Amino acid sequence: MTILVTGATGNVGRLVARELAGRGVPVRALTRDPAKAAAAPAGFPSGVEWAVGDLARPGGLAEALAGVDRLLLFPYPDTADEVVALAKAAGVRRIVVLSSAAVTSGYDTTFHLPVERAVEASGLEWTFIRPGEFAVNKLELWGPSIRSERTVYDTDPDWVGSPVHEADIGDAIATALLDDGHAGRAYTFNGPESLTVREQVAVLARELGEEVRVQEVTPLELRERYLAQGGFAAASADFMLGFETYDGEVVEEAEGFDLSEALVEASAEIVTGRPARTFAEWVREHAEAFR
Repeated sequence: MTILVTGATGNVGRLVARELAGRGVPVRALTRDPAKAAAAPAGFPSGVEWAVGDLARPGGLAEALAGVDRLLLFPYPDTADEVVALAKAAGVRRIVVLSSAAVTSGYDTTFHLPVERAVEASGLEWTFIRPGEFAVNKLELWGPSIRSERTVYDTDPDWVGSPVHEADIGDAIATALLDDGHAGRAYTFNGPESLTVREQVAVLARELGEEVRVQEVTPLELRERYLAQGGFAAASADFMLGFETYDGEVVEEAEGFDLSEALVEASAEIVTGRPARTFAEWVREHAEAFR
């Protein structure tokens, strides 16, 4: 059994590849950039086989799919139908999709949902993993202002979230890829605890051993900060702060992105059978990135 992991150099994909290889499962990791793959963080087992390919160019995926039995599919809606058809023709029997709680809440109809539908229509075994708020996004959203000012800027510090550790997402995916009993299931989950932004910052401050302030700002002010930061923060600013819809349509008045409908009282334990990692555990593992 060989498993192809797409998005293998990302925050979740790399953990899935590492977990599978650590269990002795043959893993093929797809990358668009061999140089980036070669410089991947320490921790990739030597047994991981790298394959060059791009979901945006399905015609070049034949070699990567050859001999593959199971597939972790990163969401790329533009070519989902073609990629899934190629996977089925290559002999893939099981596909796990890294999806989003935004599908469960009804926000997402054009990004993750079309990928899910393409996989479901294939007739193959499928499982959809729909995590909510990724804790790892705080590295780019909060990291710069914490490092420079020991301050987190937010439009609603009393908003309650349940950040999910990326390792729990990876473990859930690996479980669905390897174990039976998950076919035909869509799992929506969050972190194991609900915390306001203020409470999350307090946890972070405690683990850092330093004071970290919370400063409430308007959506426009935070948008300017995120655009200045660049990277993920800039790319996601309009969507997260409500200046555009999930589908990219501009709105006249910022409404904010509310996933409260998807804040189910469930963690990755519903898939893995193990207690999910707390936000404090996540902070301890990433503390150096905030110093």
